[in-house]
Amino acid sequence: MKLFHLLVLLSLFAGKVQAQADSTQSTPTVELVQPQLRPSPVAMAQYKTENCYLKLTYGQPMRKGREIFGKLEPYGKLWRTGANEATELTFTKDLKIAGVPVRSGTYTLFSIPNQNSWTIILNTDLGQWGAFNYKPEHDYVRVDVPAIKNNQIYEALTFKFEETSEGATLQLMWDDVKVQIPMAFAK
Repeated sequence: MKLFHLLVLLSLFAGKVQAQADSTQSTPTVELVQPQLRPSPVAMAQYKTENCYLKLTYGQPMRKGREIFGKLEPYGKLWRTGANEATELTFTKDLKIAGVPVRSGTYTLFSIPNQNSWTIILNTDLGQWGAFNYKPEHDYVRVDVPAIKNNQIYEALTFKFEETSEGATLQLMWDDVKVQIPMAFAK
């Protein structure tokens, strides 16, 4: 036990001597900062065919017992459709989203949740944090899609692509809500 106390005292003394030596130097010291784990990790959904690649990158928030839609994410209000940085959708081929033609590229995906339908927004302003600097004049397309009650409760916001005869459907599931965004590949 005495050895332990001696080691503690020596390490404190050595730290104080080093701090005094550092304070007399004219060059600044560099402090390393450990990265913080995000409560909402980065997640990705992907879909690939011979001719087209779809990728959605988003921050994945957790439900944590909260009521999500209508409370945490109010109805009728713009949402970044995820957490942290705004969600981004990339596709390598022209397609139709809910029947509306969209050129290939990368877009920020915003939404306006409502109880029975959502407005899905593809915006050309990339690299945004949240929806704080959202500019509607940069909207490329807006479409309305139905929102349905899901049979399963999703703790984490989850996106996935599901193959269809015309292309794919992007599915968003969180809490007891499911939103499906149809994507038809241009022929």
